[in-house]
Amino acid sequence: MSSIPEYYAGKSVLITGATGFMGKVLVEKLLRSCPEVKALYILVRPKAGQSMQQRVSDMMKCKLFDRVREDNPDFHEKIIPISSELMQPGLAISPEDVERLSACINIVFHCAATIRFDEPLKHALQLNVIATQQLLSLAQQMHHLEAFIHISTAYANCNRKHIDEVIYPPPVEPKKLIESLEWMDESIVRDITPRLIGDRPNTYTYTKALAEYVVQQEQDKLNIGIIRPSIVGASWQEPFPGWIDNFNGPSGIFIAAGKGILRTMRANNDAVADLIPVDVVISLTLVAGWYTAVHRPKTTLVYNCTTGGINPFHWGEIGKYRLFHHVMSSFKRNPLEQAFRRPNANITSNYLINQYWILVSHKLPAFIYDLILRLSGQKPQMMRIFNRLHKAIGLLEYFSSQDWEWNSENMSMLMSQLTPEDRKTFNFDVRQLNWPEYIENYCIGTKKYVLNEDMSDIPAARQHLRKLRNIRYIFNTALVVFIWRVFIARSQMARNIWYFVVSLCFKFLSYFRASSTLTN
Repeated sequence: MSSIPEYYAGKSVLITGATGFMGKVLVEKLLRSCPEVKALYILVRPKAGQSMQQRVSDMMKCKLFDRVREDNPDFHEKIIPISSELMQPGLAISPEDVERLSACINIVFHCAATIRFDEPLKHALQLNVIATQQLLSLAQQMHHLEAFIHISTAYANCNRKHIDEVIYPPPVEPKKLIESLEWMDESIVRDITPRLIGDRPNTYTYTKALAEYVVQQEQDKLNIGIIRPSIVGASWQEPFPGWIDNFNGPSGIFIAAGKGILRTMRANNDAVADLIPVDVVISLTLVAGWYTAVHRPKTTLVYNCTTGGINPFHWGEIGKYRLFHHVMSSFKRNPLEQAFRRPNANITSNYLINQYWILVSHKLPAFIYDLILRLSGQKPQMMRIFNRLHKAIGLLEYFSSQDWEWNSENMSMLMSQLTPEDRKTFNFDVRQLNWPEYIENYCIGTKKYVLNEDMSDIPAARQHLRKLRNIRYIFNTALVVFIWRVFIARSQMARNIWYFVVSLCFKFLSYFRASSTLTN
């Protein structure tokens, strides 16, 4: 049995979504771990004011490719951009490029998708379902195609509590839905969307479930594999720990907590925070591509790429394996620059308590801060930031408030097929993942690669946190004095209650000291 780098040697690979987060990591991993790969064809959409070549050039300058650049300074010669637009018929690929791809492509990795949870249904359907259909049609024209790997999501079937590695019946026949929505006005589609998606939380999970069914329909004509990652986070090991380049998912929440903006979040303390490092997903994807091409399974194999059932980690704020405990600890050791407040987030599953903290810790400080900005002639911004934060947290609330059980037998089977050398090179064994270390690197990664902050400025950032702490002490002291002067000092009953509470505290302290002395 050939090793995985040997299999990819001389192969031409087509990648969609290559300029996105996962796509970039896939391109880097292929170039670094399979250096003999012949060519990587990537579908790229020209943006306003930026040509296709400029987008690819900017991507390759990214720090992510530093290790590849050291090994092969001319790595860019293997990357061949193809102009494409997923919203257009035939993906807007020219006839010449279609002929070119049909003649040479051996493996297709379909990573492109809209990951916005609040995407309008028509738009999500076009990007996640119709574009997948068109790519499958193109794949059937490829004379030397050996494998088609589709990136889905572990939450495609989040309306079920136990999710096996199978493709479930779709919520609706995709063809009928596409034909029905074609003539409808956007406002009508928006009105009927809640009824259409039913017990799924958003259009993203709904259209991803439809896309899986669409892919499965071609299993008699193509060798297909489907990868279902859970919440994709920063890299664990490769190309270096903590690499992340966006605010999506947990990254934005971590940054908001590190800046002291996020003070409360509704989540089930005991629910599993099913994070999966991006390099784990990509290693599994490349191995699945090799296995699908070499072994040609008779049916579509699905790989649930999750951590919850193998190496669980929880949302709650205290304890060894609690997500927010480690996020707060990390940002206190390695603070972000110009923090709004000291990092300190409260996790609760109670709706009323959460709303109380939103009012006291979010809206009230934002109102006061914006008032100061207005008085000083500046444009208010903090309330707008908090509104965006509340919207983002609201979209994540469904996933942070409950648990799912994913079967991962195919993932284990795939691991058993690897040689010891390939297991090291393409490591997706999440049992080895040390969560506290990973979260530490993740938080540092958001600081270095998302916010572009220099680690040498940490002493100044710590000094800023100390200043914020002193301001908080002064404010709390002034508040106590104010309450005393306004309420307690003017009422005999209030003074009696105050003295009673203080005397109880002193008695408790005296009892505690006496108990400690006797124990010693």
